[in-house]
Amino acid sequence: MPRPTQTITLPILPLPPGAVLLPGVIQRISVSSLRPDVASLLAAVYTRAAAASTSSSKSGPSGRIDTIPIACLPLASPLINYKGQQLLLQKEDSPSTPPPKIDPSKATKNDLFPYGVDAKITGIEGRGTGEFTLLVEGICRVKLEKAWTNTERGFLEGRVIDLVDDATELEKGGVVLQELFNHLKMLSRELVAILRLTAMLPRSGQQGLSPLLARRLDLFITRQKQPGALADFMANIVEASYEEKLMVLAAVEVKVRVQRVIDLLDRQVNGLKRGIKITAISTTGSGMFPFLDKGKEEEERERFRRGGTIVPVKGGLPGVGGLPGMFSGGQQPKGMIGGGGQDGEDQEPNEIEELAKRLEAAKLSPEAAKVAERELKRLKKIHPAQAEYAVTRTYLETLAEIPWTVTTDDRLGPHTLPRARKQLDEDHYGLEKVKKRLLEYLAVLRLKQSVNEEVDKEIKKVEEELGAASAHSDTKEAEEAAEKAADATTALEEKIKANSAKVEILRSKRMVDKSPILLLVGPPGVGKTSLARSVATALGRKFHRISLGGVRDEAEIRGHRRTYVAAMPGLIVQGLKKVGVANPVVLLDEIDKIGGSNHHGDPSAAMLEVLDPEQNHNFVDHYINIPIDLSKVMFIATANSLDTIPAPLLDRMETIYIPGYTTLEKRHIAMQHLVPKQIRVNGLREEQVVFTEEVVGRIIESYTREAGVRNLEREIGSVLRGKAVEYADAKDAGHPEKYNPVLTVDDLERFLGIEKFEEEIAEKTSRPGIVTGLVAYSSGGNGSILFIEVADMPGSGRLQLTGKLGDVLKESVEVALTWVKANAYELGLTQNPGEDIMKGRSIHVHCPSGSIPKDGPSSGIAQAVAMVSLFSGKAVPPTMAMTGEISLRGRVTAVGGIKEKLIGALRAGVKTVLLPAQNRKDVKDLPQEVKDGLEILHVEHIWEAIRFVWPDAEWPVDRKGVAVQSRL
Repeated sequence: MPRPTQTITLPILPLPPGAVLLPGVIQRISVSSLRPDVASLLAAVYTRAAAASTSSSKSGPSGRIDTIPIACLPLASPLINYKGQQLLLQKEDSPSTPPPKIDPSKATKNDLFPYGVDAKITGIEGRGTGEFTLLVEGICRVKLEKAWTNTERGFLEGRVIDLVDDATELEKGGVVLQELFNHLKMLSRELVAILRLTAMLPRSGQQGLSPLLARRLDLFITRQKQPGALADFMANIVEASYEEKLMVLAAVEVKVRVQRVIDLLDRQVNGLKRGIKITAISTTGSGMFPFLDKGKEEEERERFRRGGTIVPVKGGLPGVGGLPGMFSGGQQPKGMIGGGGQDGEDQEPNEIEELAKRLEAAKLSPEAAKVAERELKRLKKIHPAQAEYAVTRTYLETLAEIPWTVTTDDRLGPHTLPRARKQLDEDHYGLEKVKKRLLEYLAVLRLKQSVNEEVDKEIKKVEEELGAASAHSDTKEAEEAAEKAADATTALEEKIKANSAKVEILRSKRMVDKSPILLLVGPPGVGKTSLARSVATALGRKFHRISLGGVRDEAEIRGHRRTYVAAMPGLIVQGLKKVGVANPVVLLDEIDKIGGSNHHGDPSAAMLEVLDPEQNHNFVDHYINIPIDLSKVMFIATANSLDTIPAPLLDRMETIYIPGYTTLEKRHIAMQHLVPKQIRVNGLREEQVVFTEEVVGRIIESYTREAGVRNLEREIGSVLRGKAVEYADAKDAGHPEKYNPVLTVDDLERFLGIEKFEEEIAEKTSRPGIVTGLVAYSSGGNGSILFIEVADMPGSGRLQLTGKLGDVLKESVEVALTWVKANAYELGLTQNPGEDIMKGRSIHVHCPSGSIPKDGPSSGIAQAVAMVSLFSGKAVPPTMAMTGEISLRGRVTAVGGIKEKLIGALRAGVKTVLLPAQNRKDVKDLPQEVKDGLEILHVEHIWEAIRFVWPDAEWPVDRKGVAVQSRL
């Protein structure tokens, strides 16, 4: 929306009937002897200009009248009200209503339209017959507030408000204004093209736009950045009635103005399309200027090359509203390229020369330079109005924008590794494996750079010796002619050859860096994307993200071939163009969600060349069709699962698994990062909210169950918004001292509702048949304890399972029961080896929290101990938990999720944990807090577990001697 800048008093020049001056347009106004008010106005303008020049310069008045502003107002129309709204709608095909017959020299405020322009007089042309022409240039819109007649001078004066368009209107207008602006440009260029083509048709009888003028007009429209200015310019050109131009002049709001001009353009373009039918266009032997003979064509070519002025076409184009002024000297847009500007200003640059300079500055590869040279020669021979011209120019511009050799200097030095380690630690907590791999890459990169620097020094030293030897050889050759010292010359030549070979050997020792291609796999919200951004920051490189989720077309990766309409490069080349360097960090986000093979090709197969270190130095995009070196690009891909990634593509990447955060890690992340961030986001200060670790821990355990921290951040934000409401209420009531900044666990239910998840706590007492197992949730990051309850009853040996157990877990129960039945005599549960322990009884195995699905091979040892406890009547200590799978031989096998399970066990109050011996390696990655708080016992066989559970018990197998465990 234009903003009123100032209210000023200006001389008023009423425009002739039917004339409307718009901002940014130069208009010729013919003035006869019947306009004495204009002569008086000119005299006043000259007087003011001379006075201003005298006061500002000692060299005397310069008489520049273009420094004195005037207000140009059109005459009012009875069909338009003072707000610029149409009062009486006309039929579309009816002729324009002529403006009222008002003498401009005698016009009053009521005779003038309330909107006009703040203008300046840029020149006066006399004709020697008492008539002259004013050249007036519109500056900005004005609104008339009050007008009166200057009785001393005899012309109108008035108080007006300047309405200047906001330079940032396009940014503030959002998507709607941007779409309208694009539509306006499209219709404007379409109108210019139709007018040009109409003049080229045989027997059209029209002298329209010359190729040069059409080209400059199209260039002016394309380069225009302000939607309001382009709308004013096109309103002056398009065929429109007097009232329609007044409505455009009164459209102060840019959106309304652009929409009105779009309607006018659409009407005229459709009318011209209906009036002609273009079947073919050929310019036989005419080249760029088909309406000129050969001599004049060469002259016009030379004028076009120099960017000179256009030879006006007399008469204009029939049926085109504002265009006669464009050609016959009536009106000309301000800033129009090549319009005969003063002292060669605003002349059209030679685009092809500029493009050639850009291509030269881009330092293309040898193959790309050859293609660019060939395409540039073709471009010079193509007529600008042909479609092939725009296609070729766009292709060359794309070549110039690709960073062939431009790279970012890595921040490699003595402090590289400490700085990178600090950067990664500040941005992310934990993730030690990923950080370790990235630091390894930096260290290798640093060492390679050191080796290359030493090699460069040696090469420089040898080249200096080679240059000195060559100079000495030349001197000796001169002496040879006089002294015939052939032997000395031969020795020098051999030395030069030896040094040259040494230089080649040294150059071959230079180390070429091939950036790693990493794949970060992990659940959502663990920081994979932000980790890639931190890598770019640590390296000092530019960062670009490419989202591959939902990509179904191979052309989106490799680009479209230039033979297709609207062809463009692929995502990889577009990313290089955007960052402007050849060695950025490129994030390939959600690579596991890229589409598979379909009728559009296979985009996952197209990624094979991109992510292959042995091939991507010669990556060929279909649009560019020239090899591009991607070996300097550091690709980091992210995925949530490896199942959907094709095996050949997975083989080309170095996979790093990022597990979910544990409860301890989440607590640290929340206290160090999330809570301070959400305090700032919700308009609070750190002293206004006090978050304790107890509160954060309760949110983690009772309100979230996820691998990452996204939901945790949302819940913390909900709590802080509630505290913000309390603080705002207390402050508005005038009692800020009543506000309590301390947040307690009891406040959480008020802000977040009832707890969503319940945490199991270890029992204080125990009974036979109940064992504490360990579980890691499939969502990742969290672990907890799980009670396994076994009860027996009279029956026929049936096994009943409840608690929403999965198939694998059911099989674990059956394996455990089979082992107990097979070893019942050794366990002292039966009197003789042939007795069935299940005879006359049935058992029921249940896992509480029946609504939660449970599955996985990790509870076999707990199921077996629970059955032994039930049949023997011995209770398992309540503070002991266990995890591990068993075989029919009783061997305890390894399980996963050890870190999450043990952290959950410590939180639940467990003191002793039984783990498979094969999981001894996983204990090393546990936090020190867990190692100190738990007694971890490793077992290889179920008998070892039974002896740890009941160390004082005696078993019949002990009296016979411990059986040797088979390892077959």
